[in-house]
Amino acid sequence: MLKKIVLIGMILVSSLFSAEINWAKDYRSGMKQALKENKPVLLVSSRHSCKYCVILKDTTFKDKDIIKALNKDFISIIAYSDEQDYMPRELFTPGVPALWFLVPDGQAMYQPLMGAIKTPEFMNALSIVKETFEEYKKTAIKTTKDTKKGKN
Repeated sequence: MLKKIVLIGMILVSSLFSAEINWAKDYRSGMKQALKENKPVLLVSSRHSCKYCVILKDTTFKDKDIIKALNKDFISIIAYSDEQDYMPRELFTPGVPALWFLVPDGQAMYQPLMGAIKTPEFMNALSIVKETFEEYKKTAIKTTKDTKKGKN
């Protein structure tokens, strides 16, 4: 029994420090997971043939601190336009890469970041989004409590 507990613990720890971003299978499953885990979403609109998409993937998205932060605090989804991956119409941008931050119900928190964002700037953005999302959760909880009390 102890071996099983140790093994599960090692798997959980290794998933936090994995070498790759844990991308959701697709938009719908990622959003479902975001609702379940109450986490903000990073939605990347990309294309395989896009120079700046490849740069983003090979630099910022390979950084161990970025990977750790995304895997711990966010649900990450990537949608490739050249594969006709689903992307909500209201989040479509003609340029790629476009990096959207969403709340679990799919609403955009900000306008998208565009281009191959460098690691320090992206880490700063993650920090801002995480802080904003914590405030959003507090507001959502208060609104829910007020609604239940009939204080619309």
